[in-house]
Amino acid sequence: MTTTQLLLNILLCLSLIFQCSFAISPLGKIIPRFPSPLIRPENPRGPSLSEDRSSNNGLYETRYFTQVLDHFGFRPESYQTFQQRYLINSTFWGGPRRNAPIFVYTGNEGDIEWFAQNTGFVFETAPRFHALLVFIEHRFYGKSIPFGGNKAVASSNSSTLGYLSSTQALADYATLITDLKKNWTAEDSPVVVFGGSYGGMLAAWFRLKYPHIAIGALSSSSPILNFDNITSPYRFTDIITRDFRSESENCYEVIGRSWQKIEDTAKQQGGLEILRKSFRLCRNSMDAGYLQGWLETALVYSAMTDYPTPANFLTPLPAYPVKQMCKAIDDPSKGDDDFAKLYGAASIFYNYSGSVSCFDLMDNSDPHGLGGWQWQACTEMIMPTGGVRETGIFPAQKYNYSDTASSCASRFGVVPRPAWIPIEFGGHDIRRTLRRFGSNIIFFNGLRDPWSGGGVLKSISKSIVAIVAEKGAHHVDLRYSIGEDPEWLRDVRKTEIKIISGWISQYYRDLAESSS
Repeated sequence: MTTTQLLLNILLCLSLIFQCSFAISPLGKIIPRFPSPLIRPENPRGPSLSEDRSSNNGLYETRYFTQVLDHFGFRPESYQTFQQRYLINSTFWGGPRRNAPIFVYTGNEGDIEWFAQNTGFVFETAPRFHALLVFIEHRFYGKSIPFGGNKAVASSNSSTLGYLSSTQALADYATLITDLKKNWTAEDSPVVVFGGSYGGMLAAWFRLKYPHIAIGALSSSSPILNFDNITSPYRFTDIITRDFRSESENCYEVIGRSWQKIEDTAKQQGGLEILRKSFRLCRNSMDAGYLQGWLETALVYSAMTDYPTPANFLTPLPAYPVKQMCKAIDDPSKGDDDFAKLYGAASIFYNYSGSVSCFDLMDNSDPHGLGGWQWQACTEMIMPTGGVRETGIFPAQKYNYSDTASSCASRFGVVPRPAWIPIEFGGHDIRRTLRRFGSNIIFFNGLRDPWSGGGVLKSISKSIVAIVAEKGAHHVDLRYSIGEDPEWLRDVRKTEIKIISGWISQYYRDLAESSS
C-alpha cells in the first residue's frame, strides 16, 4: 500500500470526512469539498442548533413523510419505508385557489435545517410570488435515516448503503412533492426547484428527469460537468491558485514553498514541537501531513466562500477572506518567518472571531451529519479534482483515480463507477444535448469558486441560462441579502427573479389555454 493510500484509509477510518468529493489532494489527503462538518451554520433569522429543532420556530415547520426505501425495485425489501423530514413555510402562500407556486429546495448531503437557514434568497423571494416553501431532506442525512432511523444500521454495510444515491433521492423528492400537492389540493400549482452545490446539481437533474413535476430550476454553483472525461482534474486547484495569486504574487509564493518547508521542519529533531508552537496547535497527535491538510482546508474553503461581505456560513469570515489571508501573509512585520505568515492566514479562516486558544488537528466532529457522503463519493459522485500543475499553489501532482478506487474498495468493498453520472444525467456534449430537449434552468456560477470549473458557464438556449459572476463565490446568490451587497450581486438576484417570473407567467398562460 502506498503512503497516499495509507493516509486516505486512516482518514476514512477516523471519519475525518469533510464534505468532500473524495479526490486525492496534492498533499496525500482528501481535499475537503462542500461545507465542512467542523464548523457551524449561519442562522441570521432561525433557531440555534442547540434549540429543539423539531418544533415550529417561525422560519419553518418540521414535518415527516413516509417514504419508500427503493423506488426502482420490487423485491420485498424495496417496500420498506422510512420517515423523511421536510421543512415547510406557508406564511406567504397564496393558496391552491390561486394556483400559487411552490418553491422546493432539493436537499444536500447534510442536515436540511443547516441549508434552510443559509438559503435566504427563497425566503426573501417567496412573498413576491406568494409561494409555499418546502425544504426536503436528502435520504440518509439529518433525521431522514432508513432502517428504523438507526444511523448505525443504515450505514453498517454496502447492502444498506446501497439505497443511498442521487437517483433514489430525486425519486424521493418527486414522490413527496406529488403527495404534498395532492393533500393540499394544489395539483395545478407550479413547482420551481432550488439548490446550491450538490443540491444545485440535484435541482438541475430534477428538472431534466421530472419536467412534469417542476417547471424550472435554479441550480447554483452546481459542478454537473465535473465528471469523467468532461472537466480537467486540474481545474479545481487551478482556480484556487488563480484566486490567491491574483491578490499577491508574494502570497502565492509563500504558500507554494510552505509545504516542503513544513516537511523539512518535521524531520528535524524537535521539529514537530516547532510546528506545534508556530501554529498554536493543541497538544495531541500530529504530523506534518495533518498540518498540511489543515492549512489546505483553509485555502480551499476560503476560495469557495470568498464572499464580498462578512459571512458565517462555514465559519466567521470577513469580506473577501482570500484577500485578507494574503494581507496576513504579506504583513511586513513578520519578516522572513513563513510560519508566522501562514499562521496569520490560517487564523483568518479558523479563528477570525478570536475565540480559539489552540487548534485541534484531530477534531473529527460531525454536527451536521455529513458522513454519508463517504459512500456517495465512493460509488457515483467521482469528481476528479486532485491534480495540481507545476505552477499550482499546492505541490504538483498528477491526478490518480486508482488511489481513490483502492481506498473505496478498502472502506466499503465497492468499485466506483466514475462514468455513471454522465450516463444517467448527461454531461458530454451538454450544449448540443440540452438544446434539443432541456428548458427552464438557471445555472449560476461565481468564478472565485473552484467548483465553477465544472459548472455550466455559457447559456445553452433562451431558457437554459448561465449567469456568471466574475467576483462571485460558492452559491453566493442564495445567501440572505444585506445592505452591503455589491451591485453585481443584486443584479444577479434580480435577473434570477425575472427569469423565474417568466416561467411562472408562461405556466399560467398554458394552464388557462388548456382549461379553455
